[in-house]
Amino acid sequence: MESPMAEGLRSRSSGLKPIETKKKSGIEEYDMEIMEDEPLSPMARLFHDSRFDVHAVAFMASKTRISPQLVKDKLVHTLLKHPRFTSLMVVDEENLTDMKWVQTKIDLDQHVIIVEVDETQLAMESPDKFLEDYIYNLSKTSLDRSKPLWDLHIVNIKTRDAESVAVFRVHHSLGDGTSLISLLLACTRQTADDLKLPTIPTKKRRPTPSGYSAKEGLWRLLGTFWLFIVMLVNTAMDVFMFTITIIFLKDTKTPISALPDFESNKARRIVHRIISLDDLKFVKNAMNVTINDVALGLTQAGLSKYLNRRYAFGGKDKGATERNNNLPNGIRLRSCLCFNLRSSAGIEDLANMMENGSKGKRGWGNWFGYALLPFKIALRDDPLDYVKEAKLAVDRKKRSFEALFTLIMAELLIRFFGIKVATEVTFRGFSNSTICFTNLVGPQEEIGFCGNPITYFAPSAYGQPSALMINFQSYIDKMLIVVSVDENAIPDPQQLLDDFEDSLNLIKNAVIERGLVKNLK
Repeated sequence: MESPMAEGLRSRSSGLKPIETKKKSGIEEYDMEIMEDEPLSPMARLFHDSRFDVHAVAFMASKTRISPQLVKDKLVHTLLKHPRFTSLMVVDEENLTDMKWVQTKIDLDQHVIIVEVDETQLAMESPDKFLEDYIYNLSKTSLDRSKPLWDLHIVNIKTRDAESVAVFRVHHSLGDGTSLISLLLACTRQTADDLKLPTIPTKKRRPTPSGYSAKEGLWRLLGTFWLFIVMLVNTAMDVFMFTITIIFLKDTKTPISALPDFESNKARRIVHRIISLDDLKFVKNAMNVTINDVALGLTQAGLSKYLNRRYAFGGKDKGATERNNNLPNGIRLRSCLCFNLRSSAGIEDLANMMENGSKGKRGWGNWFGYALLPFKIALRDDPLDYVKEAKLAVDRKKRSFEALFTLIMAELLIRFFGIKVATEVTFRGFSNSTICFTNLVGPQEEIGFCGNPITYFAPSAYGQPSALMINFQSYIDKMLIVVSVDENAIPDPQQLLDDFEDSLNLIKNAVIERGLVKNLK
């Protein structure tokens, strides 16, 4: 019998093949329980192109050893209640553009994989390296399309931060990042009270005054009109930049750029670093910015430091100030920021849906757009400049309909020109930029997954065109920085994480030295 990894390798090499759906006397030839067929959304169809065979992965590190049987028992009452995770992606053999989700019976033993640990190998290398290599080899494979497109790998070895780790892998056509993380959290409960779902911090809205004078109402109306004009102007500029990016405008070729042979080497090395969320909040409150601004600021600082070292003659870092700058002038480096544009179902809604066995799909699926965010790569004498520049760039993107435009454009291209044209346009948008970046908010209290208390959880992905993906994920008082890299471009991802951590410390120390801490409330 082939191993799951071997099956995946065979699937990747063979490409997308149709699953026959001929019927005999109204019954499928395959072991399907026909309940409901649903066409794939346009964005989900895009993810089944060989160049966008993207898989989302989530790492759940446990404080205890994970019992596979307990996990299976829990999944029956949670994840398997969601129709996407009990459905096949079926392609009509006569019309290959006709793709549907068709429900089927599921064998959990084919989806919950207990990793066999080679004790000899484990004795020769650290458990963390063993786990890292396992994920790297997993990223060389695709999920078997003859089964629902997900699996869960249980690795019962003690690592630096956990007693065991579960790796949840899902094909990105099942849902966008926001949907998948929300569903995963809906399968968890607080360890302090196993009847309570995790609580996710939400942005507080300013209270709306009960009434206005005529003068105040006029000024508010003018302000709203002016903001609308600004958004139209910004959108026009962003659409222009997006269009020329699709046609010809590429990022500057740097040491972290994707290599030309991307399609023949999609394997990714995925590593993480745990830093203090309180440190990010410290900077946030002192500078009156957001956590996202701080995350982007330390990312720009860390990338600048890392590239400065890579550009240095002989690979030696000459310094970290503008006086010892090894960077070329005018580096154009942009990140694809994905925005969920659907009114997503909350964790509680998804938990209720699974508990009640409802087939509702409100807020589910791939319905997102993306924007191109410029990163300023330079060495600054004042570390706070990185955060200030990040805030200006993000605030500018918030006043634009660029993400909505890219979604509408993709759906129109699919409708009028077909999936191949839409895929080519989207692929060029991602490949002509350098980085993928996300920042997700996590639970404020400790959670348990299938009865196991979680010490950290972290999302990432592989299969994307860029050589570098950066994910920030908060959890209680921790912030996880997860990087997914092409080793041919970034052979030392741990060094990159060191630079991110050092950059945060520099920014925090600069806040203290300038006395901004007195502004904290």
